[in-house]
Amino acid sequence: MSATNSATNSSSTRLDGLTVAVLVANEGIEQIELTEPWKTLEGAGATPVLIAPKTGEVQAFDHLTKADTFDATVSTSDADPNDYAALVLPGGVANPDQLRTDDDAVEFVRAMAANGTPIAAICHAPWTLVEAGVVDGRTLTSWPSLQTDIRNAGGTWVDEEVVVCTAGRGPLVTSRNPDDLPAFNDQLLAVLESIGVRS
Repeated sequence: MSATNSATNSSSTRLDGLTVAVLVANEGIEQIELTEPWKTLEGAGATPVLIAPKTGEVQAFDHLTKADTFDATVSTSDADPNDYAALVLPGGVANPDQLRTDDDAVEFVRAMAANGTPIAAICHAPWTLVEAGVVDGRTLTSWPSLQTDIRNAGGTWVDEEVVVCTAGRGPLVTSRNPDDLPAFNDQLLAVLESIGVRS
């Protein structure tokens, strides 16, 4: 299976016309946190686009074990925040840790937040949001080890399956871990349906 050619559900097209940025590092992504939201988006008719610091192969993991590779088609240096209706940030410990050292990735996230673009981040992914300085005044959840970082960045951390924060310029959807993916995906779709298709 490739993240760029997952099967779509042609009978469900309620998000036709929405292009969604899925931002990852070139290695260290928690695979299920990439593939499940990706399939959910495609199944609803949206077009996810895989963005990474370097185009080409990105390495996903099943916890600490190497899993599949996927093809990033846009680099962070070339990504235009205005091209995307939403941003999804998969987790994995190494993934956001690398992204927060990539200036282009951090600026991309910062610009998406400034635009009021819906953002969905799961597990360790809020580390990138912290680095971008966009959690101040927001309520979110994450993998528990990030709670001090989030609080130090001005956010409110809660231990819940999924949190949808509407304080700030755009909705922020967060979840704690892969077990929360069903709720995470449901809320991601609900937020995208609420904004409609951007011209």
